[in-house]
Amino acid sequence: MALANNLTAILNLLALLCSIPITASGIWLASKPDNECVNLLRWPVVVLGVLILVVSACGFIGAYQFKETLLAVYLCCMAILIGLLLVVLIFAFIVTRPDGSFLVPGRGYKEYRLEGFSSWLRENVVDSKNWRKIRACLADSDVCPNLSQQFITADQFFSSSSITPLQACSLFLLILF
Repeated sequence: MALANNLTAILNLLALLCSIPITASGIWLASKPDNECVNLLRWPVVVLGVLILVVSACGFIGAYQFKETLLAVYLCCMAILIGLLLVVLIFAFIVTRPDGSFLVPGRGYKEYRLEGFSSWLRENVVDSKNWRKIRACLADSDVCPNLSQQFITADQFFSSSSITPLQACSLFLLILF
């Protein structure tokens, strides 16, 4: 039994050490209020880092000190965290399916239409408040300048077989706005 406790203590010590940069990056993101693109990630990253820190500290202390109560709390919290992670993954899978793409003859990319995506995703993208944030993030990124360096004309871009959907979307937005 000592081997299992030592292994549990070592793994939780590693998780505890990994939670420190997660929490630090969340605090760093929170200190950047002017960047609208990472606004959604600020506090969830901090909360995730603190939760991992607390749960792994419980597991480390419980395994190292042979405290059964702390190990029971650790196991319950870990089961809850794993369950929440599964819920988020299933939600993300459901929301991003179908992907809205269809093949275009003679082109090296797929076309994407808003109607092909899930209704939840469509409603959040079409909402003018959300779209302003998305457009600002695309404008702040270096996608458009990189496209102008790789392709001189729109015909070169559209006939290329190495473009990604993000590049196609960015060029479309550049033409519109």
